[in-house]
Amino acid sequence: MNTLTTLVVLLPLLGAAAALTQAKRPRVQTLIAVSVLSAVLVIGAVLLVTVDANGAIAVELGGWSAPFGIVLVVDRLAALMLVVSAAVLLAVLVFSVGQGLADGDRETPVSIYYPTYLILATGVFNAFVAGDLFNLYVSFEILLVASYVLITVGGTAPRIRAGTVYIVVSLVSSAIFLAAIAMIYGATGTVNIAQLTVRLAQLPEDIQLILHVMLLIGFGIKAAVFPLSFWLPDSYPMAPAPVTAVFAGLLTKVGVYAIIRTEMIIFPDGKLNTVLLIVAALTMIVGILGAVAQSDIKRLLSFTLVSHIGYMLFGIGIDTAAGLAAATYYIVHHITVQTTLFLATGLIERQGGTTGINKLGGILKTSPMIGVLFFIPMLSLGGIPPFSGFLGKLALFEAGANNGSVPAWVLIGCGALVSLLTLYALARAWSMIFWRDSDEVASYENPLPDLAEIGGSPEVESVRTTPRIMVGATGAMVAVSVALTVFATPLFDLSARAGENIDGPGYYVTTVFPGGSE
Repeated sequence: MNTLTTLVVLLPLLGAAAALTQAKRPRVQTLIAVSVLSAVLVIGAVLLVTVDANGAIAVELGGWSAPFGIVLVVDRLAALMLVVSAAVLLAVLVFSVGQGLADGDRETPVSIYYPTYLILATGVFNAFVAGDLFNLYVSFEILLVASYVLITVGGTAPRIRAGTVYIVVSLVSSAIFLAAIAMIYGATGTVNIAQLTVRLAQLPEDIQLILHVMLLIGFGIKAAVFPLSFWLPDSYPMAPAPVTAVFAGLLTKVGVYAIIRTEMIIFPDGKLNTVLLIVAALTMIVGILGAVAQSDIKRLLSFTLVSHIGYMLFGIGIDTAAGLAAATYYIVHHITVQTTLFLATGLIERQGGTTGINKLGGILKTSPMIGVLFFIPMLSLGGIPPFSGFLGKLALFEAGANNGSVPAWVLIGCGALVSLLTLYALARAWSMIFWRDSDEVASYENPLPDLAEIGGSPEVESVRTTPRIMVGATGAMVAVSVALTVFATPLFDLSARAGENIDGPGYYVTTVFPGGSE
Protein backbone atom coordinates (compact mmCIF):
# COMPACT_ATOMS: atom_id res chain seq x y z
CA MET A 1 0.00 0.00 0.00
CA ASN A 2 2.93 2.35 0.62
CA THR A 3 3.97 2.06 -3.02
CA LEU A 4 0.44 2.69 -4.26
CA THR A 5 0.16 5.81 -2.10
CA THR A 6 3.37 7.18 -3.58
CA LEU A 7 2.27 6.34 -7.12
CA VAL A 8 -0.80 8.54 -6.71
CA VAL A 9 1.54 11.54 -6.84
CA LEU A 10 4.36 10.14 -8.96
CA LEU A 11 2.33 8.74 -11.85
CA PRO A 12 0.78 12.03 -13.05
CA LEU A 13 4.09 13.84 -12.53
CA LEU A 14 6.02 11.29 -14.58
CA GLY A 15 3.18 11.17 -17.08
CA ALA A 16 3.44 14.93 -17.57
CA ALA A 17 7.17 14.61 -18.28
CA ALA A 18 6.55 11.76 -20.72
CA ALA A 19 3.78 13.69 -22.49
CA LEU A 20 5.99 16.73 -22.83
CA THR A 21 8.60 14.67 -24.69
CA GLN A 22 5.91 13.67 -27.20
CA ALA A 23 4.89 17.19 -28.21
CA LYS A 24 4.70 16.25 -31.90
CA ARG A 25 2.68 13.07 -31.26
CA PRO A 26 -0.73 14.13 -29.99
CA ARG A 27 -2.14 10.61 -30.02
CA VAL A 28 0.70 9.40 -27.81
CA GLN A 29 0.09 12.31 -25.43
CA THR A 30 -3.58 11.43 -25.28
CA LEU A 31 -2.80 7.79 -24.56
CA ILE A 32 -0.35 8.75 -21.79
CA ALA A 33 -2.78 11.13 -20.10
CA VAL A 34 -5.76 8.75 -20.25
CA SER A 35 -3.64 5.80 -19.06
CA VAL A 36 -2.18 7.73 -16.13
CA LEU A 37 -5.51 9.02 -14.85
CA SER A 38 -7.13 5.61 -15.33
CA ALA A 39 -4.32 4.04 -13.29
CA VAL A 40 -4.72 6.62 -10.50
CA LEU A 41 -8.47 5.97 -10.46
CA VAL A 42 -7.85 2.25 -9.97
CA ILE A 43 -5.19 2.90 -7.31
CA GLY A 44 -7.51 5.31 -5.52
CA ALA A 45 -10.28 2.69 -5.47
CA VAL A 46 -7.87 0.09 -4.06
CA LEU A 47 -6.70 2.52 -1.39
CA LEU A 48 -10.29 3.40 -0.49
CA VAL A 49 -11.25 -0.24 0.00
CA THR A 50 -8.06 -0.90 1.97
CA VAL A 51 -8.25 2.04 4.38
CA ASP A 52 -11.97 1.48 4.91
CA ALA A 53 -11.30 -2.12 5.92
CA ASN A 54 -7.92 -1.88 7.64
CA GLY A 55 -7.44 1.71 8.74
CA ALA A 56 -5.54 4.76 7.51
CA ILE A 57 -2.09 4.61 5.92
CA ALA A 58 0.88 6.85 6.67
CA VAL A 59 3.86 6.68 4.29
CA GLU A 60 7.22 8.15 5.34
CA LEU A 61 9.13 9.15 2.20
CA GLY A 62 12.88 8.74 1.82
CA GLY A 63 13.24 6.70 4.98
CA TRP A 64 12.85 9.82 7.14
CA SER A 65 10.45 9.27 10.01
CA ALA A 66 7.82 11.82 10.98
CA PRO A 67 7.95 14.64 11.81
CA PHE A 68 11.36 15.17 10.17
CA GLY A 69 10.46 13.73 6.77
CA ILE A 70 7.60 14.12 4.31
CA VAL A 71 4.58 12.04 5.28
CA LEU A 72 1.71 11.09 2.99
CA VAL A 73 -1.48 10.19 4.86
CA VAL A 74 -4.46 8.37 3.34
CA ASP A 75 -7.55 8.03 5.51
CA ARG A 76 -11.12 7.45 4.35
CA LEU A 77 -11.70 11.12 3.47
CA ALA A 78 -8.45 11.41 1.50
CA ALA A 79 -9.06 8.13 -0.34
CA LEU A 80 -12.62 9.11 -1.24
CA MET A 81 -11.42 12.47 -2.58
CA LEU A 82 -8.73 10.70 -4.62
CA VAL A 83 -11.30 8.45 -6.29
CA VAL A 84 -13.77 11.23 -7.05
CA SER A 85 -11.13 13.66 -8.31
CA ALA A 86 -9.48 11.02 -10.52
CA ALA A 87 -12.87 10.12 -12.02
CA VAL A 88 -13.67 13.75 -12.73
CA LEU A 89 -10.24 14.49 -14.18
CA LEU A 90 -10.53 11.44 -16.45
CA ALA A 91 -14.02 12.34 -17.68
CA VAL A 92 -13.05 15.95 -18.41
CA LEU A 93 -9.91 14.75 -20.17
CA VAL A 94 -11.99 12.52 -22.46
CA PHE A 95 -14.30 15.49 -23.13
CA SER A 96 -11.31 17.63 -24.09
CA VAL A 97 -9.98 14.89 -26.36
CA GLY A 98 -13.24 15.03 -28.29
CA GLN A 99 -13.11 18.81 -28.44
CA GLY A 100 -9.53 18.70 -29.69
CA LEU A 101 -10.40 16.20 -32.41
CA ALA A 102 -13.30 18.36 -33.58
CA ASP A 103 -11.60 21.76 -33.43
CA GLY A 104 -8.06 20.87 -34.42
CA ASP A 105 -6.90 21.76 -30.90
CA ARG A 106 -7.62 25.46 -31.28
CA GLU A 107 -9.01 25.59 -27.76
CA THR A 108 -6.61 23.11 -26.15
CA PRO A 109 -3.21 22.97 -27.93
CA VAL A 110 -2.11 19.39 -27.29
CA SER A 111 1.62 20.05 -26.95
CA ILE A 112 1.09 21.99 -23.72
CA TYR A 113 -2.43 21.00 -22.68
CA TYR A 114 -1.96 17.38 -21.64
CA PRO A 115 1.33 17.82 -19.73
CA THR A 116 -0.13 20.82 -17.90
CA TYR A 117 -3.33 18.92 -17.18
CA LEU A 118 -1.34 16.10 -15.58
CA ILE A 119 0.64 18.63 -13.54
CA LEU A 120 -2.70 19.98 -12.30
CA ALA A 121 -3.72 16.43 -11.37
CA THR A 122 -0.44 16.02 -9.46
CA GLY A 123 -1.23 19.08 -7.36
CA VAL A 124 -4.77 17.91 -6.62
CA PHE A 125 -3.73 14.40 -5.60
CA ASN A 126 -0.79 15.60 -3.53
CA ALA A 127 -3.00 18.06 -1.65
CA PHE A 128 -5.33 15.26 -0.55
CA VAL A 129 -2.53 13.09 0.88
CA ALA A 130 -0.19 15.80 2.23
CA GLY A 131 0.70 15.17 5.86
CA ASP A 132 2.41 18.49 6.54
CA LEU A 133 1.59 22.10 5.83
CA PHE A 134 4.58 22.79 3.61
CA ASN A 135 3.78 19.85 1.34
CA LEU A 136 0.23 21.19 1.17
CA TYR A 137 1.64 24.58 0.21
CA VAL A 138 3.69 22.95 -2.56
CA SER A 139 0.48 21.32 -3.82
CA PHE A 140 -1.22 24.70 -4.03
CA GLU A 141 1.71 26.15 -5.94
CA ILE A 142 1.64 23.25 -8.41
CA LEU A 143 -2.06 23.95 -8.89
CA LEU A 144 -1.39 27.66 -9.36
CA VAL A 145 1.23 27.19 -12.07
CA ALA A 146 -0.80 24.61 -13.99
CA SER A 147 -4.12 26.40 -13.64
CA TYR A 148 -2.67 29.70 -14.89
CA VAL A 149 -1.47 27.98 -18.07
CA LEU A 150 -4.81 26.25 -18.56
CA ILE A 151 -6.97 29.30 -17.91
CA THR A 152 -5.06 31.32 -20.53
CA VAL A 153 -4.99 28.58 -23.21
CA GLY A 154 -5.77 30.21 -26.56
CA GLY A 155 -4.17 33.53 -25.63
CA THR A 156 -7.26 35.70 -26.12
CA ALA A 157 -7.43 39.05 -24.34
CA PRO A 158 -10.34 38.07 -22.02
CA ARG A 159 -8.51 34.91 -20.97
CA ILE A 160 -5.25 36.73 -20.30
CA ARG A 161 -7.15 39.29 -18.23
CA ALA A 162 -9.00 36.58 -16.29
CA GLY A 163 -5.77 34.67 -15.81
CA THR A 164 -4.08 37.78 -14.45
CA VAL A 165 -6.83 38.30 -11.87
CA TYR A 166 -6.70 34.62 -10.97
CA ILE A 167 -2.94 34.52 -10.47
CA VAL A 168 -2.83 37.76 -8.45
CA VAL A 169 -5.53 36.50 -6.08
CA SER A 170 -3.89 33.09 -5.86
CA LEU A 171 -0.50 34.64 -5.09
CA VAL A 172 -2.05 36.69 -2.29
CA SER A 173 -3.60 33.52 -0.90
CA SER A 174 -0.31 31.67 -1.17
CA ALA A 175 1.57 34.51 0.51
CA ILE A 176 -0.84 34.46 3.45
CA PHE A 177 -0.58 30.68 3.70
CA LEU A 178 3.23 30.77 3.52
CA ALA A 179 3.39 33.48 6.17
CA ALA A 180 1.15 31.36 8.39
CA ILE A 181 3.43 28.36 7.88
CA ALA A 182 6.48 30.42 8.82
CA MET A 183 4.80 31.72 11.97
CA ILE A 184 3.55 28.26 12.92
CA TYR A 185 7.02 26.77 12.48
CA GLY A 186 8.56 29.59 14.44
CA ALA A 187 6.10 29.04 17.29
CA THR A 188 6.06 25.23 17.34
CA GLY A 189 9.17 23.99 15.53
CA THR A 190 7.16 21.76 13.18
CA VAL A 191 4.81 21.82 10.20
CA ASN A 192 3.68 18.20 10.55
CA ILE A 193 -0.13 18.31 10.76
CA ALA A 194 -0.42 15.50 13.31
CA GLN A 195 2.21 17.03 15.59
CA LEU A 196 0.74 20.52 15.31
CA THR A 197 -2.47 19.47 17.02
CA VAL A 198 -0.42 18.84 20.18
CA ARG A 199 2.02 21.75 20.04
CA LEU A 200 -0.41 24.48 18.98
CA ALA A 201 -2.61 23.69 21.96
CA GLN A 202 0.32 24.68 24.20
CA LEU A 203 0.51 28.21 22.77
CA PRO A 204 -1.29 31.24 24.26
CA GLU A 205 -4.87 31.55 22.99
CA ASP A 206 -4.29 34.86 21.21
CA ILE A 207 -1.39 33.37 19.22
CA GLN A 208 -3.53 30.35 18.35
CA LEU A 209 -6.31 32.63 17.12
CA ILE A 210 -3.98 34.63 14.87
CA LEU A 211 -2.53 31.49 13.29
CA HIS A 212 -5.97 29.94 12.95
CA VAL A 213 -7.43 32.98 11.21
CA MET A 214 -4.47 33.26 8.84
CA LEU A 215 -4.90 29.66 7.70
CA LEU A 216 -8.64 30.13 7.24
CA ILE A 217 -8.13 33.28 5.17
CA GLY A 218 -5.58 31.56 2.94
CA PHE A 219 -7.76 28.51 2.45
CA GLY A 220 -10.93 30.61 2.23
CA ILE A 221 -9.59 32.39 -0.85
CA LYS A 222 -8.81 29.02 -2.45
CA ALA A 223 -12.30 27.75 -1.60
CA ALA A 224 -14.01 30.97 -2.82
CA VAL A 225 -15.67 31.66 0.52
CA PHE A 226 -17.50 34.99 0.87
CA PRO A 227 -16.21 37.72 0.98
CA LEU A 228 -13.09 36.18 -0.59
CA SER A 229 -14.96 34.83 -3.63
CA PHE A 230 -15.10 37.95 -5.80
CA TRP A 231 -12.47 36.63 -8.21
CA LEU A 232 -14.14 33.37 -9.22
CA PRO A 233 -17.13 34.45 -11.39
CA ASP A 234 -14.82 36.64 -13.49
CA SER A 235 -12.08 34.03 -13.91
CA TYR A 236 -13.55 30.56 -14.44
CA PRO A 237 -16.02 31.41 -17.28
CA MET A 238 -13.21 32.71 -19.49
CA ALA A 239 -11.39 29.36 -19.77
CA PRO A 240 -12.16 26.66 -22.38
CA ALA A 241 -15.13 24.43 -21.46
CA PRO A 242 -13.15 21.42 -20.15
CA VAL A 243 -10.82 23.66 -18.12
CA THR A 244 -13.77 25.51 -16.58
CA ALA A 245 -15.39 22.17 -15.72
CA VAL A 246 -12.38 20.77 -13.88
CA PHE A 247 -11.69 24.08 -12.12
CA ALA A 248 -15.29 24.37 -10.93
CA GLY A 249 -15.49 20.76 -9.84
CA LEU A 250 -12.16 20.34 -8.07
CA LEU A 251 -10.04 23.39 -7.30
CA THR A 252 -12.36 25.04 -4.78
CA LYS A 253 -12.87 21.66 -3.07
CA VAL A 254 -9.13 21.43 -2.42
CA GLY A 255 -9.56 24.61 -0.38
CA VAL A 256 -12.57 23.14 1.42
CA TYR A 257 -10.58 19.98 2.14
CA ALA A 258 -7.79 22.11 3.67
CA ILE A 259 -10.38 23.88 5.86
CA ILE A 260 -11.62 20.49 7.09
CA ARG A 261 -8.10 19.44 8.06
CA THR A 262 -7.55 22.81 9.76
CA GLU A 263 -10.75 22.70 11.79
CA MET A 264 -10.74 19.01 12.69
CA ILE A 265 -7.04 18.31 13.28
CA ILE A 266 -4.87 21.42 13.56
CA PHE A 267 -7.34 23.53 15.60
CA PRO A 268 -9.93 21.07 16.91
CA ASP A 269 -11.19 23.29 19.73
CA GLY A 270 -14.07 24.66 17.62
CA LYS A 271 -13.59 28.27 18.75
CA LEU A 272 -14.43 29.66 15.30
CA ASN A 273 -17.41 27.41 14.57
CA THR A 274 -19.91 30.23 14.96
CA VAL A 275 -17.87 32.40 12.61
CA LEU A 276 -17.80 29.57 10.08
CA LEU A 277 -21.59 29.22 10.26
CA ILE A 278 -22.07 32.96 9.71
CA VAL A 279 -19.67 32.91 6.76
CA ALA A 280 -21.49 29.84 5.40
CA ALA A 281 -24.82 31.69 5.47
CA LEU A 282 -23.36 34.76 3.75
CA THR A 283 -21.64 32.60 1.13
CA MET A 284 -24.93 30.85 0.35
CA ILE A 285 -27.03 34.01 0.10
CA VAL A 286 -24.62 36.31 -1.74
CA GLY A 287 -23.64 33.57 -4.19
CA ILE A 288 -27.18 32.65 -5.17
CA LEU A 289 -28.29 36.29 -5.47
CA GLY A 290 -25.45 36.76 -7.92
CA ALA A 291 -26.57 33.68 -9.84
CA VAL A 292 -30.17 34.86 -10.16
CA ALA A 293 -28.98 38.12 -11.74
CA GLN A 294 -26.87 36.50 -14.49
CA SER A 295 -27.68 36.29 -18.20
CA ASP A 296 -24.72 34.04 -19.06
CA ILE A 297 -24.92 30.37 -18.14
CA LYS A 298 -21.22 30.09 -17.25
CA ARG A 299 -21.39 33.03 -14.88
CA LEU A 300 -24.63 31.72 -13.44
CA LEU A 301 -23.02 28.37 -12.67
CA SER A 302 -19.95 30.13 -11.24
CA PHE A 303 -22.13 31.98 -8.75
CA THR A 304 -23.99 28.78 -7.81
CA LEU A 305 -20.56 27.22 -7.25
CA VAL A 306 -19.76 29.95 -4.72
CA SER A 307 -23.18 29.61 -3.12
CA HIS A 308 -22.95 25.86 -2.57
CA ILE A 309 -19.55 26.13 -0.89
CA GLY A 310 -21.67 27.49 1.95
CA TYR A 311 -23.34 24.10 2.41
CA MET A 312 -19.96 22.47 2.94
CA LEU A 313 -18.96 25.12 5.49
CA PHE A 314 -22.30 24.46 7.19
CA GLY A 315 -21.34 20.83 7.79
CA ILE A 316 -17.86 21.78 8.97
CA GLY A 317 -19.10 24.51 11.32
CA ILE A 318 -21.58 22.19 13.04
CA ASP A 319 -18.51 20.26 14.24
CA THR A 320 -20.18 16.90 14.77
CA ALA A 321 -19.58 13.52 13.17
CA ALA A 322 -23.01 13.76 11.50
CA GLY A 323 -22.23 17.20 10.11
CA LEU A 324 -18.88 16.07 8.77
CA ALA A 325 -20.47 12.98 7.19
CA ALA A 326 -23.09 15.16 5.49
CA ALA A 327 -20.43 17.62 4.34
CA THR A 328 -18.33 14.76 2.93
CA TYR A 329 -21.28 13.39 0.95
CA TYR A 330 -22.15 16.88 -0.25
CA ILE A 331 -18.59 17.52 -1.42
CA VAL A 332 -18.69 14.32 -3.51
CA HIS A 333 -22.11 15.30 -4.88
CA HIS A 334 -21.05 18.83 -5.72
CA ILE A 335 -17.80 17.86 -7.43
CA THR A 336 -19.73 15.50 -9.68
CA VAL A 337 -22.78 17.62 -10.42
CA GLN A 338 -21.00 20.96 -10.86
CA THR A 339 -18.51 19.39 -13.27
CA THR A 340 -21.36 17.79 -15.21
CA LEU A 341 -23.22 21.08 -15.54
CA PHE A 342 -20.16 22.85 -16.91
CA LEU A 343 -19.54 20.03 -19.39
CA ALA A 344 -23.17 20.26 -20.52
CA THR A 345 -22.68 24.02 -20.85
CA GLY A 346 -19.72 23.30 -23.11
CA LEU A 347 -22.06 21.30 -25.33
CA ILE A 348 -24.57 24.15 -25.31
CA GLU A 349 -21.86 26.58 -26.37
CA ARG A 350 -20.89 24.33 -29.28
CA GLN A 351 -24.48 24.01 -30.44
CA GLY A 352 -25.52 27.63 -30.02
CA GLY A 353 -22.22 29.42 -30.48
CA THR A 354 -22.66 31.35 -27.22
CA THR A 355 -23.40 30.93 -23.52
CA GLY A 356 -25.62 34.02 -23.37
CA ILE A 357 -29.00 32.87 -22.08
CA ASN A 358 -30.85 35.68 -23.87
CA LYS A 359 -29.26 34.71 -27.20
CA LEU A 360 -30.20 31.03 -27.17
CA GLY A 361 -33.39 29.15 -27.88
CA GLY A 362 -34.85 26.05 -29.50
CA ILE A 363 -31.91 23.78 -28.66
CA LEU A 364 -34.20 21.10 -27.24
CA LYS A 365 -35.65 20.67 -30.73
CA THR A 366 -32.29 20.25 -32.41
CA SER A 367 -30.34 18.60 -29.58
CA PRO A 368 -32.68 16.90 -27.10
CA MET A 369 -29.84 14.83 -25.64
CA ILE A 370 -28.04 17.96 -24.44
CA GLY A 371 -31.27 19.11 -22.84
CA VAL A 372 -31.45 15.88 -20.84
CA LEU A 373 -27.76 16.01 -19.91
CA PHE A 374 -28.27 19.47 -18.43
CA PHE A 375 -31.68 18.79 -16.91
CA ILE A 376 -30.71 15.87 -14.63
CA PRO A 377 -27.78 17.54 -12.81
CA MET A 378 -29.83 20.74 -12.68
CA LEU A 379 -32.47 18.95 -10.64
CA SER A 380 -29.80 17.46 -8.40
CA LEU A 381 -28.09 20.78 -7.70
CA GLY A 382 -31.49 22.35 -7.05
CA GLY A 383 -32.23 19.74 -4.38
CA ILE A 384 -35.14 17.95 -6.04
CA PRO A 385 -35.82 14.51 -4.51
CA PRO A 386 -34.63 11.83 -4.85
CA PHE A 387 -31.39 13.17 -6.34
CA SER A 388 -28.10 13.41 -4.44
CA GLY A 389 -28.41 17.16 -3.90
CA PHE A 390 -31.63 16.63 -1.96
CA LEU A 391 -30.12 13.80 0.08
CA GLY A 392 -27.00 15.80 0.92
CA LYS A 393 -28.97 18.87 1.98
CA LEU A 394 -31.39 16.75 4.01
CA ALA A 395 -28.44 15.20 5.88
CA LEU A 396 -26.99 18.66 6.53
CA PHE A 397 -30.33 19.98 7.78
CA GLU A 398 -30.76 16.96 10.05
CA ALA A 399 -27.27 17.44 11.49
CA GLY A 400 -28.02 21.12 12.03
CA ALA A 401 -31.31 20.36 13.75
CA ASN A 402 -29.57 17.90 16.07
CA ASN A 403 -27.01 20.59 16.86
CA GLY A 404 -29.89 22.82 17.93
CA SER A 405 -27.99 26.12 18.05
CA VAL A 406 -29.50 29.34 16.72
CA PRO A 407 -26.87 29.71 13.95
CA ALA A 408 -27.56 26.11 12.86
CA TRP A 409 -31.29 26.79 12.54
CA VAL A 410 -30.57 29.99 10.62
CA LEU A 411 -28.37 27.95 8.25
CA ILE A 412 -31.18 25.45 7.74
CA GLY A 413 -33.49 28.28 6.68
CA CYS A 414 -30.82 29.81 4.43
CA GLY A 415 -30.06 26.41 2.91
CA ALA A 416 -33.72 25.77 2.06
CA LEU A 417 -34.11 29.23 0.50
CA VAL A 418 -30.89 28.94 -1.49
CA SER A 419 -31.95 25.53 -2.79
CA LEU A 420 -35.19 27.01 -4.13
CA LEU A 421 -33.38 29.97 -5.70
CA THR A 422 -30.84 27.61 -7.27
CA LEU A 423 -33.63 25.63 -8.87
CA TYR A 424 -35.32 28.84 -10.02
CA ALA A 425 -32.16 30.23 -11.63
CA LEU A 426 -31.26 26.98 -13.39
CA ALA A 427 -34.83 26.16 -14.45
CA ARG A 428 -35.23 29.64 -15.91
CA ALA A 429 -31.98 29.22 -17.86
CA TRP A 430 -33.01 25.74 -19.06
CA SER A 431 -36.42 26.99 -20.17
CA MET A 432 -34.94 29.86 -22.17
CA ILE A 433 -32.12 27.86 -23.73
CA PHE A 434 -33.98 24.66 -24.53
CA TRP A 435 -37.73 25.11 -24.29
CA ARG A 436 -38.57 28.43 -25.90
CA ASP A 437 -38.68 28.61 -29.67
CA SER A 438 -35.88 30.32 -31.56
CA ASP A 439 -38.44 32.70 -33.09
CA GLU A 440 -38.90 34.25 -29.64
CA VAL A 441 -35.25 35.31 -29.46
CA ALA A 442 -34.46 38.79 -30.74
CA SER A 443 -31.62 38.89 -33.30
CA TYR A 444 -31.37 35.12 -33.15
CA GLU A 445 -28.11 33.83 -34.65
CA ASN A 446 -28.13 30.15 -33.65
CA PRO A 447 -27.41 28.25 -36.90
CA LEU A 448 -28.69 24.86 -35.77
CA PRO A 449 -32.44 25.34 -36.34
CA ASP A 450 -31.62 26.61 -39.83
CA LEU A 451 -29.43 23.58 -40.35
CA ALA A 452 -32.31 21.30 -39.38
CA GLU A 453 -34.71 23.09 -41.70
CA ILE A 454 -32.58 23.25 -44.88
CA GLY A 455 -30.94 19.88 -44.48
CA GLY A 456 -27.34 20.96 -44.11
CA SER A 457 -26.79 23.16 -47.13
CA PRO A 458 -23.29 24.46 -47.99
CA GLU A 459 -24.24 27.77 -46.38
CA VAL A 460 -23.88 26.23 -42.90
CA GLU A 461 -21.04 23.80 -43.45
CA SER A 462 -18.88 25.86 -41.11
CA VAL A 463 -21.08 24.98 -38.13
CA ARG A 464 -19.04 23.08 -35.54
CA THR A 465 -20.17 19.56 -34.88
CA THR A 466 -20.46 18.00 -31.44
CA PRO A 467 -18.44 14.75 -31.34
CA ARG A 468 -20.02 11.76 -29.68
CA ILE A 469 -17.04 11.44 -27.36
CA MET A 470 -17.91 14.80 -25.79
CA VAL A 471 -21.53 13.81 -25.35
CA GLY A 472 -20.41 10.42 -24.02
CA ALA A 473 -18.09 11.96 -21.41
CA THR A 474 -20.88 14.26 -20.23
CA GLY A 475 -23.31 11.33 -20.19
CA ALA A 476 -20.87 9.33 -18.08
CA MET A 477 -20.74 12.13 -15.53
CA VAL A 478 -24.54 12.28 -15.49
CA ALA A 479 -24.57 8.53 -14.85
CA VAL A 480 -22.14 9.02 -11.94
CA SER A 481 -24.38 11.74 -10.49
CA VAL A 482 -27.37 9.38 -10.71
CA ALA A 483 -25.27 6.63 -9.10
CA LEU A 484 -24.77 8.92 -6.10
CA THR A 485 -28.52 8.63 -5.59
CA VAL A 486 -28.88 4.93 -6.38
CA PHE A 487 -25.99 4.00 -4.07
CA ALA A 488 -26.62 6.74 -1.54
CA THR A 489 -26.85 4.35 1.43
CA PRO A 490 -23.38 2.78 1.11
CA LEU A 491 -21.87 6.17 0.22
CA PHE A 492 -23.51 7.76 3.27
CA ASP A 493 -22.21 4.91 5.42
CA LEU A 494 -18.70 5.49 4.05
CA SER A 495 -19.06 9.24 4.61
CA ALA A 496 -20.19 8.56 8.19
CA ARG A 497 -17.11 6.44 8.86
CA ALA A 498 -14.95 9.16 7.31
CA GLY A 499 -16.69 11.74 9.50
CA GLU A 500 -15.96 9.70 12.60
CA ASN A 501 -12.26 9.52 11.62
CA ILE A 502 -11.91 13.29 11.27
CA ASP A 503 -14.17 14.31 14.16
CA GLY A 504 -11.17 15.19 16.31
CA PRO A 505 -7.45 14.69 15.76
CA GLY A 506 -6.98 11.42 17.66
CA TYR A 507 -7.33 9.01 14.74
CA TYR A 508 -5.10 11.09 12.46
CA VAL A 509 -2.40 11.54 15.10
CA THR A 510 -2.20 7.82 15.95
CA THR A 511 -1.97 7.02 12.24
CA VAL A 512 1.10 9.22 11.80
CA PHE A 513 2.56 8.57 15.26
CA PRO A 514 1.48 5.12 16.44
CA GLY A 515 3.57 5.53 19.56
CA GLY A 516 2.36 9.04 20.36
CA SER A 517 3.59 12.55 19.54
CA GLU A 518 5.07 15.39 21.51
